Order: sequence, then C-alpha cells, then structure tokens
Amino acid sequence: MDDELLRRAEDLSRRAGRTGSVTHTGFLTPAEAETLRLWAPRGCDCVTVFEGGRAEAERRCCFFLPDWMDPEDFDPSDELRAIELTVRFGAPGHRDVLGAALALGIEREWLGDILIDGERVWLFCLPSVERHLLDGLDHVGRWGAKTRAVPLSEVPAPKRELRPVRFTVRSPRLDAVISGIFRVSRGTAAEAISEGLVQRNYLPCLKPDAQVQPGDVLSLRGKGKARVLDTDAGESRSGRQFIDAEIYQ
Repeated sequence: MDDELLRRAEDLSRRAGRTGSVTHTGFLTPAEAETLRLWAPRGCDCVTVFEGGRAEAERRCCFFLPDWMDPEDFDPSDELRAIELTVRFGAPGHRDVLGAALALGIEREWLGDILIDGERVWLFCLPSVERHLLDGLDHVGRWGAKTRAVPLSEVPAPKRELRPVRFTVRSPRLDAVISGIFRVSRGTAAEAISEGLVQRNYLPCLKPDAQVQPGDVLSLRGKGKARVLDTDAGESRSGRQFIDAEIYQ
C-alpha cells in the first residue's frame, strides 16, 4: 500500500514540476498523510501542502505546488469544496452519510471529513464530484435530504470533548508519555509499544525511547487517543518535566 502511495506521489510531484500547475492526491487517511509528510523532504523536489478544507481536518489531500508558488499563495477553496445537507426529520450517523455518497458511485478518496450536528451535515469533496453529490444526495438512510454548496469558511468547527491531563516525566520518551497519559505502568507502555499497539501520528512506533514532540497525536489500542500540547510545561521540585496533553473523549 505504501509503495503504491509513494509511486503515485512521485508521479504527481514530477507532473507539478513539468506542467507548472498544482497536482494533488485524493483525500488521505491520517496514516497515509503522515507517510507522505515524512517522505516529502527526501522524495519530492516541490513544496507539499496538506489540506482537508478545515483546520485539524482528519482526511486531507496532499497538494504538490509548482516552483513559482509559495505555500502562502495556496488557497484551499480553489481545490476543495464543501456541501451542506439538511436531513428532514432525522439524525443520520456518519455511516448513513458515507453510505449514501458511496452508493452514487463516488470513491472514498474523493470525499473528506464528514461533520454531523443533528439534522445538519457537512462534507468535503473534490470539485470533480461536487455536482454529482449536489444532485444525487436527496436521501440519507431513510430520510430525505436537501443539499447546497457552501464556502469552506461556513463549515462550523466540530464540537469535541477533550479532557486535559498533566503529569511529569524524567524525559519525554514515548514509553513515559504513554504511561502518563493513559495511566498505565511504564512496563505496560513499553510492552504495548513493542507489540505495535501504540501509534504516533497515526503510524506504529516501535521505539520506546522515541522523543515525543508538541503536537504529536498518540494512541494506545484499547485506551484511546490524545494530543500532546507541551513537553516542557515547567519543572517539578524533583527536576521532572511537566507534560500537558488532552485526551479525546
């Protein structure tokens, strides 16, 4: 899977340089996006930008910019679209919306995040399928739906429940931070890492001594997911570092 993804990325990178135009992947999973982010500095001659239509988007496209374009010149609204659905008398789930879109013959990689707030749904897509979704998504599950195109800026930020957590470590090693966030012993954390049960930025990390950085997203299978906010939030009287993080509820 990674080999195919990287071959496709190499082709898109060369095409951007050859044609002087922006090229892009479809919407990537978080793991695929992280794979390309790590690959780009050594495998790509052009600048890459990851955008999903909103801040902290989970599914994002990788855009390859030609040499005449700087990242600050890139406008996501030129390359991505947002659709709002009003579902009459219903409260659809993520699976209902995704199933209705895929039933139209649309591939998953052409669709980005799906946000739901009661009867209102917002989904991101590539421009090539915008009209198909606007015309075809008249039902979601067993409920009728009304669609309209909206600017990316009109999509509301999702409501998330986060639980802050603070703890101390001698150094921000992965095993120590996993232990502190998820309240497991250091030995349990190290064992989980060696068994591939821990992900750092959506990819497995098998190194207990990997240094955790602010912004890293860490997950422990069966325990949940968290984002590291600060790895140097002060020092305890015993000389240990405070770590600030937030756990996704």
